[in-house]
Amino acid sequence: MSLALNVAGQNASTARQSYELLRDLVADDLNQVNQVIVEHLQSPVTLIPQLAGHLVASGGKRLRPILTLTTARMCGYAGRRHIDLAACVEFIHTATLLHDDVVDDSALRRGSATANAVWGNKPSVLVGDFLFSRSFQLMVADGSLEVLKILSDASAVIAEGEVNQLMTSNNIATDEAAYMDVIGAKTAALFAAASEIGAVVADEPDANQAALRTYGMSLGIAFQLVDDVLDYSAREADLGKTVGDDFRDGKITLPVVYAIARGNEAERAFWKRTLEDEDQQDGDLDQAMMLMQRHDALADAMARAREHGARATEALVGFPRNPYRDALLELVAFCVDREF
Repeated sequence: MSLALNVAGQNASTARQSYELLRDLVADDLNQVNQVIVEHLQSPVTLIPQLAGHLVASGGKRLRPILTLTTARMCGYAGRRHIDLAACVEFIHTATLLHDDVVDDSALRRGSATANAVWGNKPSVLVGDFLFSRSFQLMVADGSLEVLKILSDASAVIAEGEVNQLMTSNNIATDEAAYMDVIGAKTAALFAAASEIGAVVADEPDANQAALRTYGMSLGIAFQLVDDVLDYSAREADLGKTVGDDFRDGKITLPVVYAIARGNEAERAFWKRTLEDEDQQDGDLDQAMMLMQRHDALADAMARAREHGARATEALVGFPRNPYRDALLELVAFCVDREF
């Protein structure tokens, strides 16, 4: 094994440990969140708990609700509002996953069949709508107009990001700025909102709320950029989905943007055929990965992820040191160095 591969493996192992430490730190709170989720999945329409429960039970890192739990605890909050709001955040996230899988025609998520692959597209979309409704019920029950504004604004931004991604998909003219706009809305907005409401329930001053919003936004961008890289470089068993899905779906991600911008005319013709025209042949994924290696596209996308990770770290400077703050700092390392 080369030194580079060995170091990468060590980083991934450390990242997994960082995530597990954070999850263990808020384990009691997270168990309560899971109870709230189960309670609010109940419905006399039997397909709803079956379908939604399929996705919820399939695992996932629960990063977004963990952010709400951890930021609230870091700020000294001792109540239980953060429990219901963390469940609300997870409902929003799960709803977007159900809709995403339909839009992307995905068959696998977290190593299991997607809900749309099992029950079809129409039920998946409608149950996603149900989960959005449940999330708003939890927001209203919390009673804070500030929290309602943060989470409802995030929901609207996420939807805009999803539509914007449709407009950039299969378009090799998409540049870095346009792509960053997409992931800032589609992915990072919920990370930001999940982090900010932890400060809100703890009655932190505006400056601290803004700092945690910056933390979440930067972390979310780093997380998505690493996802982009993993789609072309991870082992399928680690990733929990089919490697190369972004390529097969014609998605323009940052490594692709870099490879196209740095490629010659023949390479641009390859990207146009495979992504814009969706004319893909055996060996095209390997060719795409070779071009990314040639132009350092994966390495440079990872460098951008690390830049945003550093911004997330800087956002926590003003908070008193405690185990929760330390765990949030470790979470940055997890998001950047993970393999799943």
